[in-house]
Formats: sequence, C-alpha cells, structure tokens
Amino acid sequence: MANLVCGVSSSALGQAWQWRGQNSGFSGENPLEDLIDRILITRGCPRESLSAYRDPKIKNFMPDPSLLCDMDRAAERLAKAIYKKESIVIFGDYDVDGATSSALMIDLLRQLGVNAGYYIPDRVAEGYGPAVQSMRKLAEEGANLVVTVDCGAQAYEALEAAKEAGLDVVVVDHHQCQPQLPEAHAVVNPNRLDEEEGAQYGHLAAVGVAFLLAAALVRHLRQDGYFSDRPEPKLMALLDLVALGTVADVAALHGLNRAFVAQGLKIMAARHRPGIAALLDVAGVSRPPTTYDLGFILGPRINAGGRVGKSDLGVRLLTSLDKNECENLALALNQFNLERRSIEQTVTEAAESLCEEQVERPVMVVAGEGWHPGVIGIVAGRLKQKYDRPIIVIGIDEEGNGKGSGRSLSGVDLGAAVLSAKQAGLLVNGGGHAMAAGLSIKKDQIEDFANFISERVQKDVETARANKALLIDEVLSAGGVNLSLIEVLEAGGPYGAGWPSPHVVAGPVYAIQTRILKEKHLSVIFKGQDGQSFKAIAFNAVETPITQMVVAAGRDRKLWVAGKIQLNEWNGRKDAQLHIEDIAWA
Repeated sequence: MANLVCGVSSSALGQAWQWRGQNSGFSGENPLEDLIDRILITRGCPRESLSAYRDPKIKNFMPDPSLLCDMDRAAERLAKAIYKKESIVIFGDYDVDGATSSALMIDLLRQLGVNAGYYIPDRVAEGYGPAVQSMRKLAEEGANLVVTVDCGAQAYEALEAAKEAGLDVVVVDHHQCQPQLPEAHAVVNPNRLDEEEGAQYGHLAAVGVAFLLAAALVRHLRQDGYFSDRPEPKLMALLDLVALGTVADVAALHGLNRAFVAQGLKIMAARHRPGIAALLDVAGVSRPPTTYDLGFILGPRINAGGRVGKSDLGVRLLTSLDKNECENLALALNQFNLERRSIEQTVTEAAESLCEEQVERPVMVVAGEGWHPGVIGIVAGRLKQKYDRPIIVIGIDEEGNGKGSGRSLSGVDLGAAVLSAKQAGLLVNGGGHAMAAGLSIKKDQIEDFANFISERVQKDVETARANKALLIDEVLSAGGVNLSLIEVLEAGGPYGAGWPSPHVVAGPVYAIQTRILKEKHLSVIFKGQDGQSFKAIAFNAVETPITQMVVAAGRDRKLWVAGKIQLNEWNGRKDAQLHIEDIAWA
C-alpha cells in the first residue's frame, strides 16, 4: 500500500497509517518552519496564501456580502425597519449556532439604537424552526419584521402564514435548501441551489452568514449617512459570538471560518462580553480560550438550555449586560449541563444495545420510547464514533411522533439523504448538513425510513469505511515530543472540523511504565532509542486493543505510537504529553 507511514498497514485498531498529503518528511533548511507550511498546505491552503493562513485576518478572507443572493434586499429591509422604528424580532434555533446568531443580531441592532425582541422555540413543545402558530403569535403581538437565524430555509407553511398575517420575514440560514424557496422577503443562505459565486461560502455556520448580513447592513446605513451623528457598530467585537457558533456547529475551519475563529478567540480572551466571561468562570477556564473550550466546554453548556432546560437561556446569557444576571444564568446552564449528562448516559446505554442488533447495516437507525429529544444528537455522535458508520437516533413521544438526529462519516452526505427521504414521503420533516441531520417521523414509518436511508448511502458508507486511515503529519523520535513542538503546531491552528489537529508518530519506543487511571484510562511512559522519554495517555482505552498491545509489548518489544501532542499542566509544571489514538508494532 502506497504512502504508508512507518510501514503500518494494520495497526492495533486495524487501520493503515498514511501521510496526510504526499510530503513525508522535512525538506527545507528550517525543519520546524517547514512543518508549519506542510500542516497548512495539506489542509487546503494554497501555497501562495501561506502568509495569509499563518495569521488569518478578516480582511484577507472577507467577501463582499452582496455576493450572496438576497443579501442587499435583506439589508435594505432591516434598514427600513430601523428608520421606521418597526418592531423587529429575531427568531433563532435553540442550539449554539442559533443562540450566537440571535445574540449577534440583537447586539448589532442594540448598537444601532434598536431593541429587538427574540423568540426561541421550545425543543420539545414546538420543535425546530418557525411554526404557523409562532408566526401568528408574533404578528398578534405587533411584530413587523422577523429575522430567522439558523432556521427557516424549509419553513414553507410557517412563512406563508407569516405573509398572510402581514409579517415580513428575512431568512438567515445555512441548511440545505430545496429548489423552491419558502415565501419570504429575503432568503440569505449560501446553500441555496441558485447560488453561484456565493456557494463557496456554504461552509459557514448561520452565525457567519449573520455576520455578513451585519456588515451589509452597516455599509448600507453608512452610505445613507446614518452614522453622521452616531458611532458605527463595532463589528469586530461580534467575532467572539461568530467563533463560538462556528466551532460549536462543527463548521469547517478553512477560509473565512478560519479567520472568524482565529480573530474571535482573541476577542473572547479579552472577556468583554459578560455572559461568556461568566460561563468561562463557571467552567473553570482562566487561560485564553481555545477551540477545544468552544466546542467542549462552552458549547455544551449553552446547548444545555435548549436540550433539557429553557430554550432561551443561551440568548439571554449572551446578550445580557448585567454581570450578576450573567453569573446566575451561567450557573443555571452549568447545572442543566450536568442533568443533560445523566440523561445522555441513560439514552446512550439503551441505544447502544439496539445498535448491537444492526452491526451489519450501513446506517444504524435506533428508536426508543421516551428518549429525550435534547440528547439524541449527542448520543448519535458518540455511537457514530464507536460503530464507524452513520447513526440516526430517534426519540418517540406518547403520541407516536418521533424526533431524530443523525451523525455521519466524512464522504457520506446524510443531510441530502434525509432530504430525499422527506421528498419520498417517509418523513414529516427533515434536512441538515452533510455530517449532521435532523428529522421528524411517525413511529410506523421508522422501519421503511431505515431501509430507504441504508439503501441510498450504502455505497458511500462502504467507500468511506474502506478508505479509513489515520492520517499522519510527522514522525518523531521520543525526544521530539516536547514543548517547542507544541508551539510550532499551534502556529498551524486554529484546528477543528475541516482543519484537523496534527497527528504525529513517535518511535520506535519501549513502554517502560504503565498505569491504569480511574479504571479506564491508560497512562504510559515511553522511552526511545535516543534515550529520551515522554508521557502518553489513552483515554477510555482499558478494554481496547491499544492497551492489549502495550501490555503484550512489555518493556522489551518496540512500538510506534500515534496521536496528538498536547500541553499537560500539573502543579505549576508544564510538559508535552502524547494523547494516544493508535499504536503498532515497530
């Protein structure tokens, strides 16, 4: 097999190790500088853009917002509402992307002298996106303009009802669209099928699209002379929200998203937004936040409000200027997150037992009575990792209505498959992205849907699994696992979806000390032929082939160890630690 790293065609986990790209070693005069360049290039950076990608600034990646269909129309309608002092309501989704998109629009309008309202539907009682009833309710309460964020692209009946009720609606979304768009004053979505040049921004989260609308609106108002007697909004100060929503929604971190997150992390480190500062404090994050913190510390806590608590808590936290209120909201979200974990564990165990009955299916579709709809997406993600195939988890209520959430493999467009199932009449509603999808379904159609979805993506799943390999960026001696390398690798970030953290291989090494931590984690000290040693850890690996191989090797047999190098801080001491993801005989 070509392009193998260290000759590993079948590791402890049964996968090949291959070079990410074809460049399999240092080639320049400065090895560390060369490594940064290779990290960037193998993740899609054009060679001529290396300097821009090393320090991704907004100005180097920001397009003219008018590139997107309906963008100018949306900005003009918002400007009209501002001038006429109309009642504006932001209608958001209940997840992090929806909360940050809503907060961005509310913050922007506040800076423009407008106090916009907001409406976040309850996940259980109302479900995803605008509904006929909610649109009529907003009209009855005096709203003139509704801006939907992270939803609305397929809300046909609801937006028709809005029009009948005299509401203008501007849709700001990023979910996949059908050829026919809903009835709205404007639909701003880079994933519209009629998008041309703007389609290159289809990787943006909704909060990124909302930022482009903010820029378009400010430009429109500037040209009208709106700022002759008032300051312009500080658009860059909104980037903390953009970064949070982008990472939490697992949007690909290349191009404009990379700039959004890199600059947004700098804004967030200043802690100027009371809600984010309070949430960082509750989570015990005192250092400058990282993409990990956005995705695994802040994101789940904000999501917890929409999953098991009150759907509007995230927006309230992100828009409040009252420090005490923010502290109380952060504490509440933290508590809801603890409750979410307990519920999640129960559903995971039940769903996992059903998955064991479907190990031969290309797509596992599992359903259970009373499974909380707020955790099914997380459960699907965990099971996808374990079974290495797309998973759809469906919770069924007392009336036989199911709400499902799916997670997919790279190369398998689950969102498109779910949309096809909807068009085939198997779903009440459904859609999403390539890697994630949501749906509503009647209990008696679940089996037919499961058969349909498996048949539709079977070949893609087979191809994705057959091509599975651990992609490696560098091979190191034991002494190469050090703090200096961590600094170099950070220069290639921020890392996340579509811009993966570097994998390295260290070796050949011997395992000179092993310990089991908390009965589930494997801790090892490896020593190399250069006489140097390093610490490594494999999380939740006690009953896996990784631990079995380390034990079998003892202190006498050489190993290659693959994983990610992370900074380990303990009792004021800093050192480099390898997070083991795979292992092989040397």
